Amino acid sequence: MNAAAPEAAVLAAAAPDAAERSRRQAEVVAALGAALPAHALLWQREDTVPYECDGLTAYREQPLVVALPESEAQVAAVLAICHRLEVPVVARGAGTGLSGGALPNALGVTLSLAKFNRIVAIDRVARTATVQCGVRNLAISEAAAPYGLFYAPDPSSQIACTIGGNVAENSGGVHCLKYGLTLHNVLKVRGFTAEGDPVEFGGDALDAPGLDLLTLVVGSEGMLAVIVEVTVKLLPKPQTARCILASFDDIRKAGDAVAAIIAAGIIPAGLEMMDGPMTAAVEGFVHAGYDLDAAAILLCESDGTAAEVEHEIARMIEVLEASGATRLAASSSEAERLRFWSGRKNAFPASGRISPDYMCMDSTIPRKRLADMLIAIADMTTRHGLRCANVFHAGDGNLHPLILFDANDSDQLHRAEAFGAEILDLSVAMGGTVTGEHGVGVEKLSSMCVQFSAAEREQMFAVKRAFDPAGLLNPGKVIPTLVRCAEYGKMHVKRGLVAFADLPRF
Repeated sequence: MNAAAPEAAVLAAAAPDAAERSRRQAEVVAALGAALPAHALLWQREDTVPYECDGLTAYREQPLVVALPESEAQVAAVLAICHRLEVPVVARGAGTGLSGGALPNALGVTLSLAKFNRIVAIDRVARTATVQCGVRNLAISEAAAPYGLFYAPDPSSQIACTIGGNVAENSGGVHCLKYGLTLHNVLKVRGFTAEGDPVEFGGDALDAPGLDLLTLVVGSEGMLAVIVEVTVKLLPKPQTARCILASFDDIRKAGDAVAAIIAAGIIPAGLEMMDGPMTAAVEGFVHAGYDLDAAAILLCESDGTAAEVEHEIARMIEVLEASGATRLAASSSEAERLRFWSGRKNAFPASGRISPDYMCMDSTIPRKRLADMLIAIADMTTRHGLRCANVFHAGDGNLHPLILFDANDSDQLHRAEAFGAEILDLSVAMGGTVTGEHGVGVEKLSSMCVQFSAAEREQMFAVKRAFDPAGLLNPGKVIPTLVRCAEYGKMHVKRGLVAFADLPRF
């Protein structure tokens, strides 16, 4: 379970009057009933409870109505009806998101796209796959495997998360350092505007005519359009892959080793880091053979031809030894490689075993500041009185601190929120960003005030208005208002923290 930034009061204040909600619900159900079969429309509380949150479980809201269309024509009809009635629409995939991007609107329709789970085509010559938005990430690689191809982005939730959600959040994964994020692996998306009109971004070629709006839509968190089909790039499956498991007795040595590998001109297929608390949590869960005496461990993977991998593994071992690694092991079989990765892939469920709840943060900092951030987080654990286990994509500086707490204790939840906000603020101060691959949603709304000026936020709103003039697609997410930012600044002063306008820039 997860919790996040202090938005609970805002969400509570927006709760609708019961009578107004009932009246509005009846109106929307009647209108959508003309476009959808009865089984594709949910509005009774017991039916809508499963949709009240995504992976950010600390915040929950009952949707007014849940629509489950089964065809593109039905999607277009739902959007057109909602636009006519001025009803907000929140698109939802598998619900695995961690930033509250799919949190329902109390007076809106949750548009579930779960039934769009068909693989339309695999083109082995062009090395592309065209799939509906509800296809699971891992299912794409499974379908492409008979042709010796795979889809590179691999979020830890790839067994469940959908490609539509990946496009919305611009998801990454443990191999994004070498192969890129979702943005770098998508050629085209099709969908509908807020009014229900068909729209397409990108194309079948490497470049599309006109403005490159595809890069704007990927990562837009359902605010600009509702995507129903995605064409992704496929890559030849590497002939072989090996992984190095490296232990360090000092956090700074481990962080410096990451920078040293990149500085040596090596781009590993994966370069991940876990600190001692996280290593202990996952080792007790999967028994991967991790060094429990280490302050931090690195997972460094190479893939390609046998000769390429052998050469790159040797080079990385040299760098790791020079950086002070206390123990090194290189996988000698595929089974051993998968065992090395098993702990990293199970970091979140392992954390769930040792804590009732956790807040998974998602910020990005320059690689050279990794050790500085981990040392700062260690200090924060003392000041906030909460444990924190760290796991992250070290190669590109994308952090995932997991703050452990009990959501049933309101004081712990408050401290966890303050802890998370401090990590995000410091990330910006270090020259980084408040998010990497989980999106902003409602979790990081206030932290966007730290990252962006009022003028920059207004530019974002202008883009939103250009696509969705009525502001009906996923409203209240991603872009904070001027009032919210003013309140967040006051909250910093009240807590005795440095005002975000005065944060140092490194």
